[in-house]
Amino acid sequence: MDVINEFFECKECGGRDFLRIYHFSLRFHSVNFSDSLVYDRLVDEVYQCNDCKKTYSIDQIDEVLEAIKARHKNTDLE
Repeated sequence: MDVINEFFECKECGGRDFLRIYHFSLRFHSVNFSDSLVYDRLVDEVYQCNDCKKTYSIDQIDEVLEAIKARHKNTDLE
């Protein structure tokens, strides 16, 4: 059985190796029933190319992977 293995590649340099980077923050906002601020803890996750340092969100990566999947949807492996 044949196998197709296609990778997500950096659009800038074609690199395939990425580093996961997290950004941690707190978002404060007011609510109608209290004078105190309420906060949400946020964790943003981005992926940085090891070669050129360009960053991608998980949504950008998923979009490219969906396009790869669609391109091979009707591929016949023999």
